[in-house]
Amino acid sequence: MIQFRAKKKGVEVNGETVLSVVAGMRLMAKEVLSRNGIENPSPGAWYSQQDWLNAFGEISEKIGRTTLRMIGKKIPENANWPEGIDSEEKALPSIDVAYHMNHRIDGELMYNASSGEMKEGIGHYGFEKLPEAGRYKMVCDNPYPCDFDMGIIESTARKFSESAYIKVEHEEGSSCRNQGAQSCTYIVTV
Repeated sequence: MIQFRAKKKGVEVNGETVLSVVAGMRLMAKEVLSRNGIENPSPGAWYSQQDWLNAFGEISEKIGRTTLRMIGKKIPENANWPEGIDSEEKALPSIDVAYHMNHRIDGELMYNASSGEMKEGIGHYGFEKLPEAGRYKMVCDNPYPCDFDMGIIESTARKFSESAYIKVEHEEGSSCRNQGAQSCTYIVTV
């Protein structure tokens, strides 16, 4: 899957999540969103995922990848999140659930909290606990930008960890969506 291009038509993202752009950018955020078809985002409303991805493309091209990472760091503060998370070991795999909780397709949420069923069509945030204490692997195969995902992962680990040290970096030798790859693989050290 290539970043900035929705995998399926008809996917929408909720306003709470879209507001992360405003929280991460402040100045110009509403202008960028408006130029890409998202007017006055608000909680409870739904917006085209492709329009949101187009806004990310503009931010990446005109403002820079550091801003994408800052926006990603705001996701855990703004998006809907599963309950009962109290450690990075629970938080990191919950990113995939939260991701699906904040998207819908054809008017139906992509995660059903009652059944635990997750709809396909937007990619995933894969999680693996590594043998070394405090080390995890995350594989992101979604249409969002690499730097945005790094911000989400870092911020999520920081929010739910007692450690002051959080490091998120590409796995050595792995490919990156910034170079056209289908996914990015990160090593998270806490």
